[in-house]
Amino acid sequence: MITTIFYILSALTLSMAFMTIFSRNPIHSAIYLVICFFSIAGHYLLFNAQFLAVVHIIVYSGAIMILLLFTIMLMNLNKEDEKHKNGLTIIAAVASFCLVAFVLLAAFIKSAPMIEEYYVSGEDYQSIKILGQVLLDEKEGFMVPFEFASVLLLVSMIGAVLLSKKEEKISS
Repeated sequence: MITTIFYILSALTLSMAFMTIFSRNPIHSAIYLVICFFSIAGHYLLFNAQFLAVVHIIVYSGAIMILLLFTIMLMNLNKEDEKHKNGLTIIAAVASFCLVAFVLLAAFIKSAPMIEEYYVSGEDYQSIKILGQVLLDEKEGFMVPFEFASVLLLVSMIGAVLLSKKEEKISS
């Protein structure tokens, strides 16, 4: 049963990812990406990582996709304004994609696990209390990166508002 769900989620994830890439309408691409994110959250649920699945849905499917949709709508992408790419540009893009894919595939094939044995402490890291203690511990925590990320998101939100603000024309 779980194997069947895994294969269905994998097919859905891959098909929505390809639809995101090959769709000509940017709004449709964003919607396909949201469906892809939800299917990835389903994979997290299969791995028994409920907290990670919920955070993935909230952060990626919620906040990031809303920002992406606002950006697409602010850019006002029309087919009439789009410049057509010449053949040399398309060939260069395909060649660079193939080169990057080859390098990533070679790195994946040559990689080996760093740890041969895993130590299991028996602690439950699915608990939000334990996860909060691990992430936000004073001596080894990640409090400062969380604060930097919040300041970065605040600055980007202010920048988006300023970019979307229309200038008033002064009549004399």
